[in-house]
Amino acid sequence: MTSIYQCALGSDFARLHPNIQRRFGFSSADGVASIGRGIMEEVWKGAWYTEPFLYVGTWRRIMFPETGRNIPFTIENYAYRDRLGRETVTWIRTFHSRRTRRFDAYMIYSEQHGRIVDYLGSHEHLAVDIDLSVDDTGGLRLRSGAQRFYEGPVGFRFPMWLSGIAEVREWYDDAARCYRIVVDVRNRRWGRLFGYRGRFDVEWRSVAEADVPLHVRPVREEPRE
Repeated sequence: MTSIYQCALGSDFARLHPNIQRRFGFSSADGVASIGRGIMEEVWKGAWYTEPFLYVGTWRRIMFPETGRNIPFTIENYAYRDRLGRETVTWIRTFHSRRTRRFDAYMIYSEQHGRIVDYLGSHEHLAVDIDLSVDDTGGLRLRSGAQRFYEGPVGFRFPMWLSGIAEVREWYDDAARCYRIVVDVRNRRWGRLFGYRGRFDVEWRSVAEADVPLHVRPVREEPRE
């Protein structure tokens, strides 16, 4: 089975660094999980008026207001098929600062949209279009686009003036022999909202799809893309 990232990148997937290919090249059929552990060298937030949005984000594990340096974190990537049969990859980031905070996301490849769709939060209320590209170092870049809000019978395109555009870069540092990640979320009107940069190592675990832990699965799964 082809990974969702291979589906999205096509032939460009081969341009990724070999370690990044491994990170993004597995599917539910492979019986493995990628568990990263490392240090967030910096976690930052925007101006004071962005804090209400960050606090609201904690309700559904989307964003949080804490900042700091050298914060231990984990990132759990499991691949499984959701109840709709869609190949899904978890992105469960846990930050161990003064308070333990989580940032949950669930990615699928959408045939409807022809790209990755990222469901944000524990209840998958936000469906975000993701564009992928490969940089000159063989790293992977992700950029968020249109967002849709879903809750019960309600569904609408989320206005971008109330949200942010995320730029993510993940690459392998050959000199330091570790993975690195930078995330930058900005609003077109209000500027910087939230972000972090850090480094981590990866442990590969054997795991059957039926044994994907419950703590990394969403509380609800949203069928609308």
